[in-house]
Amino acid sequence: MKRYLFSILIASIVTGNWMPSAIANSDCTVPMPELFHRVSPSVVSISALTLDPFKITSRVSLALGSGFIVNDEGLVLTNSHVVFGCQAIFVTLDDGSKTEAKLLGADPIFDLAVLRIPHPPEGHIAITLGDSDSVRIGEDVIAIGNPFGLEQTLSRGIVSGLNRIVPGSPLLTLPFIQTDASINPGNSGGPLMNRCGEVIGINTSILAEAQNIGFAIPINVAKHILPELVKHGRVIRPWLGISGKLVKKELMNIINLPLVDGFLIETVDPGSPAQQAGVQGGGLPLTIAGMEFLLGGDILTEINGQTLNDPDNFLEAIGSLKVGDKVSLTLFRSRETRNVELTLSERPILPGDIRSSSSSTVLPMKGGF
Repeated sequence: MKRYLFSILIASIVTGNWMPSAIANSDCTVPMPELFHRVSPSVVSISALTLDPFKITSRVSLALGSGFIVNDEGLVLTNSHVVFGCQAIFVTLDDGSKTEAKLLGADPIFDLAVLRIPHPPEGHIAITLGDSDSVRIGEDVIAIGNPFGLEQTLSRGIVSGLNRIVPGSPLLTLPFIQTDASINPGNSGGPLMNRCGEVIGINTSILAEAQNIGFAIPINVAKHILPELVKHGRVIRPWLGISGKLVKKELMNIINLPLVDGFLIETVDPGSPAQQAGVQGGGLPLTIAGMEFLLGGDILTEINGQTLNDPDNFLEAIGSLKVGDKVSLTLFRSRETRNVELTLSERPILPGDIRSSSSSTVLPMKGGF
């Protein structure tokens, strides 16, 4: 899991030393009521107001979510879909006190955001951040949040799966932690914790048609991008502007079309460096063994001379890209190979990145790279 995460976190980010350290393992056997009493003051309720200027009536909508205090200066971590694009954000502490919060940074791609509130009152300490790379299937976990506005609600379960690439997620996804702890609308942004009281994930989505299948963003992802959110207000990513999937030339034997090993480009983002360089997406939809393809576009076989014949090579190649880099692409189409050069720009926020705050099942991370 660690190798995968470092491959997709394109920008090199240095974590600060302000993160709380792990607590002793001897605390991992405390009774559940005592554990809740200890960690619940670090969990907050979030309400965010959005004004739609294009509506005549019902212009104001309210989003409810959760979050948790991550340092003594009042930084609060939550989901981006809870607060992104909102005109006013309020945080309610466990003692009932309410304060306005400032959005410091948000990343709709990883669905993470960081808020700042005034210095937390005495007793509202920073929560302890754990290590999501050490999580094992079967571990006991608890989720604390505000489902449907019911503040300070605890649910209990286990880690039921790891490295889950949620169905429907596109290329640049991250592996989620799966849990059967009850997660509902309003839990979004709240902590998923182990029995030591350490946060191992940020609760973010569920499968609506399933029974108790929820997903949490690994806390190590947040550790890496949090400093950049605070410093820049966003995560700076390079943008090529393509989406698709890796294919093998063996597919040619099934569909009787000329193919090579590489990344099948299915769509090209309008205005992207790829579009400006003449890269072409597909136009022929085809489903093979339940997997959907959009054929007819270019197949990207090399990036800067590095072949894309397996997932490891692909992740290594895109993980080395930076904003402003001049990139050479080798493309295959209609039995011909050609080379194009382009300069990577910063990836903008695309329409598919934005997740609705009213839905617990819409997945983050729309778009390619």
